[in-house]
Parts: sequence; C-alpha cells; structure tokens
Amino acid sequence: MARRASSSTSPAWFVVALILTIGFVTGGYWIYSYLNDPLRTIPPLPVQAYLENSSSLRGNRYQVEGVVANQLGWSAERGRLYSMEINEAADVVAVFIPAEFNATNIQKGQRLIFEVEVTEKGILSAKSFHKA
Repeated sequence: MARRASSSTSPAWFVVALILTIGFVTGGYWIYSYLNDPLRTIPPLPVQAYLENSSSLRGNRYQVEGVVANQLGWSAERGRLYSMEINEAADVVAVFIPAEFNATNIQKGQRLIFEVEVTEKGILSAKSFHKA
C-alpha cells in the first residue's frame, strides 16, 4: 500500500509571513513619510529664547508647529498676521504670512507646521507651511 506524502504547510508559517509582511509595510511607510518631510532638517524654534530676545535669532530659519489662535491683521498687499499657540504650555507667538500665500485658507483651530525666518525686527515670517 502506498503512503501519502505529508508535505502540508504549517499554519504557523502563514502567521510568521503575515507578521513579517506587516512589519515591512509599516517600516517602509515610516521611512517614506520621514524622508518626504521637507522640514526634517530645520531645527524647532527655541520658544523661550525667542520670547526673551527675538532679535538674537535674526536671520535664522526654524520649524514651528502650532494651532492657529486668532487672525491679528490682514492686508491684501502685505499678507496676514496670526497668533499661534506653540506648545503644551500654550506659549503664543505671532507669525506673519506673506501675501504670496493669500490664496491659502487658514482657519482658527487648525494645526499647521511652518518654516519661518526671524526677520530684522524679530518677527516670524512664514517661508512655507502645511497642515499637520
């Protein structure tokens, strides 16, 4: 009498393959999103140093992430000025958004990430931004 071959695959191998696939996909997504962040090389704004003496940071570029608190001013030729809550301590700074971004809709309560430059007078001027 002939014997039957018992070469069936163990269910444990399917579980291991599924776990490895999920790990590779998750790792690939994380690496892809990290490398596509245009602001990853820009340091975060030292909020306390800025609030103490903004002139000492003139000419530097920083990354600022915060929630839009209020619109403080608007001019069609110059741009808009917003107050932003920066961190958990609710530090508030003003960010000037030039007129080149007038077509962008910014609303109170939105979380935004800015690339800002500290201007000659210590004002944070947005060079680029996107939603967080």
